[in-house]
Amino acid sequence: MKPAQHFYCAPGVRAGVSPNFFKERRAVNPLRRSHADERGRRPSPGSAFTMIEIALCLAIIGFALVAIIGVLPTGMQVQKDNREETIINQDATYLVEAIRGGARGLDDLTNYVSAITNRVTLYNAAGTVQSTAINGYTRNTPFPLLSGERIIGLLSTPKYQYFNNGFVSSNYVTAYLRAISGSAVEKATNADARAFAFGYRVTPEIIPYTFYDRSATNYTDKTLKPPDVVARSNFWQYAKNQQTNLFELRFLFRWPLQPNGNVGNGRQVFRTTVSSQITPTSTGAPPTTLFFFQPRSYVRVP
Repeated sequence: MKPAQHFYCAPGVRAGVSPNFFKERRAVNPLRRSHADERGRRPSPGSAFTMIEIALCLAIIGFALVAIIGVLPTGMQVQKDNREETIINQDATYLVEAIRGGARGLDDLTNYVSAITNRVTLYNAAGTVQSTAINGYTRNTPFPLLSGERIIGLLSTPKYQYFNNGFVSSNYVTAYLRAISGSAVEKATNADARAFAFGYRVTPEIIPYTFYDRSATNYTDKTLKPPDVVARSNFWQYAKNQQTNLFELRFLFRWPLQPNGNVGNGRQVFRTTVSSQITPTSTGAPPTTLFFFQPRSYVRVP
């Protein structure tokens, strides 16, 4: 029998395993690390943020927040102005079409029109002021605003009224409204909703259309030849019919309406023409004169 052979292993190497076994495995997969290597790693002293770097980051964030907060009020004000102008444009279209058509059934307007005033100034034939009065209309006045017919009839009052005795009445009509086309929250009829709703003031002016060359109607000029006299006379007749059946409508909107009755800096003017006859109607107690346009109804001037 052969004598037993004894093998001596180096420290840390198991018996029966070649001393180069682990080296060979690491050579095959160099990315694989032993547990001993993982336990032996220590974080580098330069792998964290320093206080200076954190301070710089906070300073940059602070400057950005200051810029954003500074621009935010301006953006909100621009959004508010755009909303108000949009409401004014929509409400102006609604009111203009109602007056042009002589509408009498828009009773929903009683929820939005809070008051109408008319400052009447009476002049004599010489142009001297004879009297001045202010007529006010609300839900609680002797002539209350209980229907859309009364509201449209008052808003359609002409700027000037001519009487047979040579007197002239000047009317300055002003209406106070809250937004007709505003948000649903502002549609409520209680006092709180009316107080917080967006409001505005509108001043309508209705005058005869007189934009023509006045010298072209002077057919009494002695220097004119007969054909020119006939031409100017015909144009004078045309101008009279035009003044009677064609009107210019101008609406001045001012907003926002404040609780004390004053208005802000918002201002916009709308202009249009109406080819129609305007008819006065007396109604109510005390009797009040309302005016309505009659579409497709005209007057021939003698």
